[in-house]
Amino acid sequence: MSENNLITKIEGLKHKYAQLQEQLANPDLMNDMKKFVQVNKEYKELSPILEAGAKYKRMVDDYDAAKDIIDNEKDEDLREMAKDEIATLEESLPKMEEEIKLLLIPADPQDSKNAILEIRGGAGGDEASIFAGDLFRMYAKYCEKRGWKMEITSQSEGAVGGFKEVICKVKGDGVYGVLKYESGVHRVQRVPQTETQGRVHTSAASVAVLPEADEFDIELNEKDIRKDTFCSSGPGGQSVNTTYSAIRLTHIPTGLVVQCQDEKSQLKNYAAALAELRTRLYNMEYEKYLNEISAKRKTMVSTGDRSAKIRTYNYPQSRVTDHRINWTMYNLPVFMDGEIQEVIDQLQIAENAERLKVSEED
Repeated sequence: MSENNLITKIEGLKHKYAQLQEQLANPDLMNDMKKFVQVNKEYKELSPILEAGAKYKRMVDDYDAAKDIIDNEKDEDLREMAKDEIATLEESLPKMEEEIKLLLIPADPQDSKNAILEIRGGAGGDEASIFAGDLFRMYAKYCEKRGWKMEITSQSEGAVGGFKEVICKVKGDGVYGVLKYESGVHRVQRVPQTETQGRVHTSAASVAVLPEADEFDIELNEKDIRKDTFCSSGPGGQSVNTTYSAIRLTHIPTGLVVQCQDEKSQLKNYAAALAELRTRLYNMEYEKYLNEISAKRKTMVSTGDRSAKIRTYNYPQSRVTDHRINWTMYNLPVFMDGEIQEVIDQLQIAENAERLKVSEED
């Protein structure tokens, strides 16, 4: 039976959990910080599985006990109580089974990380920059609702507002696992501020969400990095300050270039730029992992293809449509005010269904 198979799997994980506890209790583990981070991460990931497993086993035991009462007990009141309990458990057990099956599928190892969020105006000129600014405000409000911290590391403002490009770091609990669904091309249909004849135009902005690399994820050799300093600049190119506090780092082996000018301190800008460089190098490998997943999945809810059109924002109809799951909402102003949790929930449900299907096929 499926429940016995699940309990067997969970019982097998208890031994691994105990081993991890022993390793964490060993003070020598602190000498290898990379190993400590890895062991601690595995330990935390196993905890909710074992908690759910313990709850599930209690439910199975209660079900068996109720069945035994019906089969062997002569007291009608007890038999009725047992029947009621069986009816309740027959409804809740399948849901619990699905929850545990999902927990047993290895999660994306990046989901718990902070994220780098990039928004760039695409086709559509000034209107695309304005729309990129609208998207940035939408995400800023959403992050505020979630209690996440958003820090801009680099920005290039549009000529009439918004951003040609804005890059920021988002810190919080499980940020990447939520925001990763936003990667792709976002298309807007509306009458631009610059339109004099009231015609609806279509323009676009691209969003990329990258998991922030931890210090132990990738090693950087200082000899491979060229560091340049320059004055921070604002709209129109004017200098924000007269000190060379902005930092540009070039990774010589790959040609990757990152820069940070948001902080007044050169040291802080250097630390932020170094963290971003580490993230971009890490993501070169991570995209290979995403592409492997994409090969197994048909709906491509979460993939490495950031050129795919994922969502349309239609202002005349007050409509927002996510094309990956055919989800539509007719309250665009509320959505643009940061109320995007509903579509993220639906995307997570779709991806979980994919993960379950793939695991069953394997």
